[in-house]
Amino acid sequence: MTEANPTAVLKTPFHPASHYRCPSDVLRDTKLSAAEKRLILSSWASDMYAVESNPSLREVPGVPHRIRLDDILSVLRQLDDGFDPPPCGGAAMRAWRPASLGAVARAAAAAKDRSARRRSWVAAR
Repeated sequence: MTEANPTAVLKTPFHPASHYRCPSDVLRDTKLSAAEKRLILSSWASDMYAVESNPSLREVPGVPHRIRLDDILSVLRQLDDGFDPPPCGGAAMRAWRPASLGAVARAAAAAKDRSARRRSWVAAR
């Protein structure tokens, strides 16, 4: 049985991501879908291309210079901003806190009264 050579994949003559010089080139390419752009950029951000002596840099085969991880992540965020808007928030909710023990007693009595009215309504049907 032969062992696979993991570096052979990295040195193949055709690498689709090697046609771009920087992450913003990938973002500007109109021929790529958002999923394809995300795939290329996330592969560049992968630890597989990390420079051993400086993990914040990536050395991508076919790209003539090293790329900063921050640049890749920034472009990924730009890509996500256009397609995945953040959820809309509503009004802030604050937990109910009684002002006094009397308020607690009144709230408990009101709940008990509502419960009794519901039971009588169901029994009348």
